[in-house]
Amino acid sequence: MNAAFIQFAIRARAEHNVAIGRYVIMPDHLHLFVCGPDDFQLGHWIGILKRHLAGATRPIEASRPIWQRGFFDHLLRSEESYGRKWNYVRENPVRAGLVARVEDWPFADEIVIIDRI
Repeated sequence: MNAAFIQFAIRARAEHNVAIGRYVIMPDHLHLFVCGPDDFQLGHWIGILKRHLAGATRPIEASRPIWQRGFFDHLLRSEESYGRKWNYVRENPVRAGLVARVEDWPFADEIVIIDRI
């Protein structure tokens, strides 16, 4: 799924001026920092992302959905807010017991540097 996500992010930037910055892919959910143009519709875009990633994965149970309905978003208004949120997000694999250190989680990175203010 990581490769499909990165491919999606590169196309989103090139074709729609939507930048995906830092992200963490967890086994059952995804955290990402995203920035789009003034007319950017996050809900619509998330739906497209979910469909793209669902098509790129092969769920064990085809009848079981891989995404929960909806999503949670938070507007970052300052460098401090960005830093706090990123620290929380990048610690997810450690809190979940998947790795001992954040550096050990292979499904986290930064694709585009987003203006953090």
